[in-house]
Amino acid sequence: MLHNPIYLFCMVVFPLLIMFFFTSLLNDGQPVDMPIGVVDQDNTSTTRKLIRQLDAFQTSHVVDSYDNMNQARDAIQKGEIYAFLLIPKGTTTGLINGTRPKISLYYSNVTLLAGGNTFKDLKTIATLGSAGVGKAKLSAIGKTDDEIRTALQPIAIDTHMIGNPWANYNVYLSTVMVPGVLMLFIFLLTPYSIGTELKFKRSREWLKMADNNIHVAMLGKILPHFIIFLTIFYAFEFYIYYILGFPHPGGVVPILLLGFLAVVAAQGFGIFVFGLMPSLRMSMSVCSLWAVLSFSVCGATYPLFAMDSVIVALGQLFPLRHYYMIYQMAIFNGFPMHYAALHFGALIIFAALPILSVRHIKTAMQKYIYMP
Repeated sequence: MLHNPIYLFCMVVFPLLIMFFFTSLLNDGQPVDMPIGVVDQDNTSTTRKLIRQLDAFQTSHVVDSYDNMNQARDAIQKGEIYAFLLIPKGTTTGLINGTRPKISLYYSNVTLLAGGNTFKDLKTIATLGSAGVGKAKLSAIGKTDDEIRTALQPIAIDTHMIGNPWANYNVYLSTVMVPGVLMLFIFLLTPYSIGTELKFKRSREWLKMADNNIHVAMLGKILPHFIIFLTIFYAFEFYIYYILGFPHPGGVVPILLLGFLAVVAAQGFGIFVFGLMPSLRMSMSVCSLWAVLSFSVCGATYPLFAMDSVIVALGQLFPLRHYYMIYQMAIFNGFPMHYAALHFGALIIFAALPILSVRHIKTAMQKYIYMP
């Protein structure tokens, strides 16, 4: 490990870079000042006021005004703006006369987060426009503020976001994506460290140093990896929960236990895969594929239960899925750990998988010849 720079970079340097990259990338919590445009064909004081209100929103920033819809559409297609608001001529007159004029919202949903946020702002400003005119009309006929408020908004929604009241996407994504990348490095380095014994013809010497006991040999091989990766994992958890202040009402016990199980589960899976196919290239390929698919089926970006039933079943075969569920239940929401007992058990099973294939690894170390 000291003489091979791959270990230094994949166990320390790259994990630390990934850790700071993801958390700093989402440092603001959610995107702000996303560029949008307007096509104001009415050009009255009322519509200009609406545009100023739209520009004042945190997530939207009016960067340009266009003469017609075609220009604004071209700007979306070129990626210059995410959305635009079309205010046709006669909108203000229609609002005053009560003829229900129509304004149009156009937004690109290629990027889901940007599309959703810009749509929310555009819809809000459209509602505010009609409400402003309605307030002026009701006030003109002598209605009180309470009567106006009741007429315009008969039901007031009082929203309370549990766990993450700031809607901070850093809390949602970094807590899963970074551990997923760390587990990817563990997946790759575990079969790599074993396979290089075959590749460089050191396998028999390795077993001889362990008195031909594959369990001792494997423990000696994996233990330094475990110590380093667990240290990195705990450093990441300390950084996000105690320096960045991510919510963790579940307390420190599930945090420490989950970090430990994540490392041993990823190592156990890597050893198991190499035992199934004692080939450096094939085992690393399978582990990398498994790690990459984990991001799709863990449920952090799209609910697993909404996928096809076959995918829901296969999702249980990925350690990151169980990591995410334990994090959601025992750390983020603060439920008792026994609520996630099945997922804790699944990670323990992943850690115990080498029992099924370790003897095959011994046979490979003694008899197999490396084929490039």
